[in-house]
Amino acid sequence: MNTLLTQVSPLHTVPAHPAARQLLDRVAAEPAEPLRLAVVAPGGYGKSVLLAALDRCYREAGVDAVLVDDADRLGPDQLEDLLAGADGPIVVAHRPAAVAPGWTLLQLGPLGVEDIARMMTAVTGSPADADSAAELHARSGGVPRLAERALLGRLEEFRPELDELDDAVLRYLIAAEAGAGRNLDLLSALLDRDPDQLPAVVEGARATGLLAPDDTLLPLAATAVRDFGPPARRLATVQRLVELQLANGLPVLDLARSLLGTGSSGASAAAAFAAAAGEALPSDARLAVRLFEAAAEAGDRSPAVTAGWARAAALSGDLDTALRLGDGMLGATDAETRAAGAAIAATVLAHRGELARSAELYHWAARTAELPATSWAGADAFAAIALVGTGDLPGARQLLDTPAPGVAPTLFAGAATRMAGGIADSVSGYASETLSTLLGAAAMLEPALGGTLLPDSPAALAALAALHTGELALAESVLTRALEGHTGGDLLESRHRLLLGWVAMTAGDLAKAAEHRDAVAGRPLEARDELFFATLDLGLARRASDLVGLQRAWNRAYQASMRQQTDLFSLLPLGELAIAAARTGAFAKLAPQLERAHALLSRLGEPPLWTVSLVWHELHAAITLEDAESAKAHLATLTTHAHCGRHPRALATAAQCWLEVLSGTFAPNPIAAAAAELHDLDLRWDAARLAGQAAIRTSDRKAMVQLLEAARQFQGTAARRDQGATEPAAAGTGLAALSERELEVARLVVEGLTYKQAGSKLFISGKTVEHHMARIRGKLGAADRRELLATLRELLSRPDAP
Repeated sequence: MNTLLTQVSPLHTVPAHPAARQLLDRVAAEPAEPLRLAVVAPGGYGKSVLLAALDRCYREAGVDAVLVDDADRLGPDQLEDLLAGADGPIVVAHRPAAVAPGWTLLQLGPLGVEDIARMMTAVTGSPADADSAAELHARSGGVPRLAERALLGRLEEFRPELDELDDAVLRYLIAAEAGAGRNLDLLSALLDRDPDQLPAVVEGARATGLLAPDDTLLPLAATAVRDFGPPARRLATVQRLVELQLANGLPVLDLARSLLGTGSSGASAAAAFAAAAGEALPSDARLAVRLFEAAAEAGDRSPAVTAGWARAAALSGDLDTALRLGDGMLGATDAETRAAGAAIAATVLAHRGELARSAELYHWAARTAELPATSWAGADAFAAIALVGTGDLPGARQLLDTPAPGVAPTLFAGAATRMAGGIADSVSGYASETLSTLLGAAAMLEPALGGTLLPDSPAALAALAALHTGELALAESVLTRALEGHTGGDLLESRHRLLLGWVAMTAGDLAKAAEHRDAVAGRPLEARDELFFATLDLGLARRASDLVGLQRAWNRAYQASMRQQTDLFSLLPLGELAIAAARTGAFAKLAPQLERAHALLSRLGEPPLWTVSLVWHELHAAITLEDAESAKAHLATLTTHAHCGRHPRALATAAQCWLEVLSGTFAPNPIAAAAAELHDLDLRWDAARLAGQAAIRTSDRKAMVQLLEAARQFQGTAARRDQGATEPAAAGTGLAALSERELEVARLVVEGLTYKQAGSKLFISGKTVEHHMARIRGKLGAADRRELLATLRELLSRPDAP
């Protein structure tokens, strides 16, 4: 009669392991063969399934056999008594242990990927694909029980098995799941074992079948231990690990992360969460927020936790929480906490476009903190940047010349001061020196930034200066580095990407600019970023001659500009707004903001670096409005600054050319030369537009061909960057819908001819010209004559226009 010590009810009647199947084939062929076989494997490798299959095989053959499962649970005498007198086959299954002499050993190892695929097919009834099998093999380590339970969604069946484990083995598995399974000193203290006693515990853990060959928990096993281990024992074990790590001054982030959501409280849990939050802050502000919040909920409401929580919230982009916490710190009894709260509030206000109030709070923080060198060494520098941004250069210089006492000369403090010095010099020095200083500050600050809260990044300020001076390649490079290095956390990621979009748009690469815009779309944006996003959208619509999109974008951009205080660092969006306002008939609404901008520039002495770009945009707004007097005044301003460098000189020359083109008296060679200079400064769209407008306004056929070819070349450099731009521009603009006669009429009317004058040139009546214009208006979908003329100007200025 067959003997089966532990009755099993396996899911599958055929073992999954190839060696087990080979044994069954051997027994089926010679069932009476005397066997003294020891089947050895950790738990879950299919020993019980194999014994059940052998039992059926022997019964069908009428052979008495002794089959003993879980033999490792029996003492030597019990096993000897059980086997005494047996003269038939004997098969003993047990977890890894020494095998007595005279026994044949069959070791069951992990399944291969093909075996896992066969198991998947057997369980699901459908052929398994190779990728799914490989993925399950990686998660299960090839352990049959893990793979089967994962396939059936029954990992909870580990619950009773984990409950029954030896306490030391279970705590070892919990420690391994928490990331402490390789620290022998920590394990010795946790398990209260000497180091030479640990191997026995590890052997017990290996016998569960939950460990990989390197003694780490298999992924599915880690899930089982975490989700289905005894909760109280897991919590107690992890908390003890945390206490041991804290006592030794070692990292606790991984351990504390595993405690999130468990309701852990008390001094040790709070200390663990706070310490882990500090570890997470440089690289993962969102995780740091959760940990600081958990520390507060566990009972730690100290100023350090509150300040850390506020910093982490700001870095993750949650400025409302940061401002709430920072503002609450302003009423603290100790100076250091008040200073920290002021600096946090100052940072938030800078991102919300309130530079004057931000400067005030930074300055107050620097003078309030008892230990400014430890907490807010950059406060004076940030205050100085804000003061320059609001037009107060003397105030900024005073702060930089008389820094707060006791500030340690750290890398961060030095970089912040250098950044502030670069901004201060930008209104009085040369553009090249300013860029060099700001780029140097960006490079210096990169290794010192982890978890640091910034009102603006040196990369963003350097890029703004570069955009204002035509150094687009430098702007793109420094912003790309900042984006890849996650400088300033999530808080500054949107700013860096939006400025990259501005660089691409300025260079005429509209597809790339749209990609950067779309990457930010949908995110909650503060006032400063909202202004740059809305005006980037506005600029793209204008350059694409999308009048519907232009009107839609104008409303959002104008509203954003009203929420943002006019400052030095928002002049680029203001310039784009000025042109759009002229296009949409809303220029008068923007006049107060332009007046404030010029008043700010006047207080700073009309610095060329910041003045020229705004005036260049205002010139184009005046051209759109056909305001000759304003255009001449803007040209005079640009000419005044022409001696300050190549960029202002190129804009002044191009401005003169624009007025000549509009007057109808110009020579093609100077126009082509001016456009070429703009192109060399990476202002490709501006270059192509100047040449294209000149081409459609000249009556000299040879000059028109020359200018049109130049415009095509200038636009082509940017157009080749995206595949869509290689298509003829007219195909997507509506010009393709116009007849040849309608195109002739359109060109003449855009040049300023009346219907009667245009008819005389074409030998048709003025009434016929009027009919042509009505049809053109219908084909282009223009709402009125003003919109029609604006649309035609844009479309006909394109180099590829027919």
